[in-house]
Amino acid sequence: MADPLAWIPEQLELLESLERRRSIHIRATQQGPSVDWKERELLNFSSNDYLNLAADPRLEAAACEAIQREGWGSGASPLITGRGQNQASLEVALAQFEATEAALTFASGFAANAGVIDALADRGDVILSDEKNHASIIDGTRLSKATVRVYPHRDLQYLENLLKQCSTFRRRLIVTDTLFSMDGDIAPLPELADLAEAYDAMLMVDEAHATGVFGENGRGLCEQFDVEDRVSIRVGTFSKALGGHGGFVVGSEPLIHWLVNRCRPYIFSTAPPAANAGAMLAALKIVHDEPQRRTDLLAKAKWLRGKLREIGWSLGDSESQIIPVIVGTENLAMTLSAQLHEMGMMVPGIRPPSVPDGECLLRISLSCGHTQQHLDTLVEALTELRLG
Repeated sequence: MADPLAWIPEQLELLESLERRRSIHIRATQQGPSVDWKERELLNFSSNDYLNLAADPRLEAAACEAIQREGWGSGASPLITGRGQNQASLEVALAQFEATEAALTFASGFAANAGVIDALADRGDVILSDEKNHASIIDGTRLSKATVRVYPHRDLQYLENLLKQCSTFRRRLIVTDTLFSMDGDIAPLPELADLAEAYDAMLMVDEAHATGVFGENGRGLCEQFDVEDRVSIRVGTFSKALGGHGGFVVGSEPLIHWLVNRCRPYIFSTAPPAANAGAMLAALKIVHDEPQRRTDLLAKAKWLRGKLREIGWSLGDSESQIIPVIVGTENLAMTLSAQLHEMGMMVPGIRPPSVPDGECLLRISLSCGHTQQHLDTLVEALTELRLG
């Protein structure tokens, strides 16, 4: 009998020939700003653990306590028997932290974005999405039966023209990242809120990379720009600054009740384990009690961006802890990443399909756990590579 998957090896060979075949590696430990990788300890400039909480003993203790109280697995989806006390407590704490009426937790940030978009927009509706939105948003628009219009990155005039053309649709949904994961730049949130109000559109934002980092209380860029009350739907994740796993949505009580009834990834996924909810309750408390973590992180990021621009590297419009060193070609990005690895640093090269052709880059991701010596080491290495 012919192998129905016989086409896969040929396609893998094609990826190999294009130098785009990816493989999975195993890290030993990850403690703060360092990582044990292939029997070497490297300075880790690749993690999204922005507040250095992933290995915080307080999160570990909270997770262990939750396991002792509720066990490990949740056993079922939230609407069956899977939602435990820790998850319920976390959703209450999230709503308080985010200053919203209600919150809902998901197995992943990807599931939250994809499911919420599908639950909000259907046939007869239109979704207007920034071209550099995360893959979870893109897949959510594809899952929806709504018409999709993609606008050029942060191009408000183009978006307004689209909104004018879309007046006949039943509902309009504008969706954007607040902090873009590859470019480190920021969405024009006040202007987007203006357009949403002017054209009677829902505005949905993904604060994944901004939660815990921006805003007086660490709620993200909606807080920083004072548009929280003007944004209909806010999505976030536990897996970055909060050092955990899973996603969440915050907003009005009617929104959350609608998602409970219509969001398929929530309805048909096993609830996250109590251990994660316990750890995330601890993380929210740390974000509230230790604002110096985010102020320190942003100060370090500002310093590093200034130094790298002085050297002559192109960083685009980055204004955050995500710093792209834009080099253009795939070969150069991967070569520089390998050279930095040999110099004791993990700085990933980013290439298609994660970025468009010709926009390959090194993605530097900072943590408040990085010391000034760590930053100096990175600057020295990139200076050497720039001049060499």
